[in-house]
Amino acid sequence: MMDEARSEAARQALFCEQVLAKSGSNVLLETLREAKSVAAWEHFPPGDVFDPATGAQWYYHSHPPQQGQAEHGHFHCFVRPEGAKGPIHHIVAVGVDAYGRLLRLFTVNQWVVGDNWLEAEATIALLPRFDLHFARPSYLVNRWLSAVVDLYSEEIKTLIRERDRVLAAHHQVNDAPARDDRALEVTSELGVDLRQMAAGLGV
Repeated sequence: MMDEARSEAARQALFCEQVLAKSGSNVLLETLREAKSVAAWEHFPPGDVFDPATGAQWYYHSHPPQQGQAEHGHFHCFVRPEGAKGPIHHIVAVGVDAYGRLLRLFTVNQWVVGDNWLEAEATIALLPRFDLHFARPSYLVNRWLSAVVDLYSEEIKTLIRERDRVLAAHHQVNDAPARDDRALEVTSELGVDLRQMAAGLGV
């Protein structure tokens, strides 16, 4: 991705955060704004977010609180290239802290999300489709998430390829498929800092 395109993605992500901050909000608060309560692993918003124009889909869920864990939860990002009734493919998960600040990007084993499996290069080809112009639950959250995936697209490609390498090298004692092994959940991850990335791009 050209530096100018990355810079524009960084500007978009920061702009969304700044507009939310003016209202005393952030990406996480805005995502959970209509939730009456927040239970661990519950999907927000109910029914997920799906943009029929691009096939992009996501949901957020939180973790049970753990001592010393900065991450509050994460956005699971998918693409449905054939529409709402077609196959669904997991692209990346985006972890944030309790203030909605970006912490990490990671991929997961197939059993975690139960998506329709695609090999790395076919998954990578879907990355440009993760682009949401949709009002629910918040246009700013949708644009922020789209911008983050765009900004870190090269890093996400590396994570997806590493996912496949990890799974190819993973063997269970009974030769069961690696993609079903509950002991293997996160297949690749990268800690990220949005402001540091933006500063490095001169944004």
